Amino acid sequence: MTAFETPGDSTRVRPRRRADAERSRTAVLDAAVRLLAERPDAGMAAIAGAANVTRQTVYAHFGTRDGLLEAVADRITGEAMAAMDEAEEDGSTALDAILRLQDIGWRLFERNPVLLQLGSTRAGADVDRARHEPVAARLTRLIEKGQASGEFDSAPSAPWLVAAVTALGHAAGDEVGADRMSVEEAATWLRTSTLALLGVRLRNSAP
Repeated sequence: MTAFETPGDSTRVRPRRRADAERSRTAVLDAAVRLLAERPDAGMAAIAGAANVTRQTVYAHFGTRDGLLEAVADRITGEAMAAMDEAEEDGSTALDAILRLQDIGWRLFERNPVLLQLGSTRAGADVDRARHEPVAARLTRLIEKGQASGEFDSAPSAPWLVAAVTALGHAAGDEVGADRMSVEEAATWLRTSTLALLGVRLRNSAP
């Protein structure tokens, strides 16, 4: 507080600065999501330019490029969870819901190839696991529902099936990241493998 400010003036300035900082951070994150969808290798300077701020501002908000990537992943995950909430509310079968969740995830993955850069380090992998915990909880609920209704094989435990379905998703992402499969091919084989794992293909083909 300066000699020309009253205590009330100082109190008003601090919330305004916080609001300005939050708007600046949101603008950087919005720009990063847009630019990284087009150029997954875009650096901090390019992102700063897209957000109409200085590079120092980007670093002030996110610290490092990895920190910014994590924030981008959190934003994308939030969008995915909102879409999954909407998809699960329509009363569809457990199988339809799981396949729709996979489709939502892969559409976001296709639009945001920068997600391939995450999880490459131990710290990144730990954060990635924490980010997927809500998805695992949702899968557990849907698989238990499908087993109770007879849609899925009831012999394997639900936690095992959740772990296996999740591993299939990571394997599909790895194949895309290594350029051994296109996003479309990986999504198709992930769906086929998921159906087989849950026992759906075997049950549907039984006489």
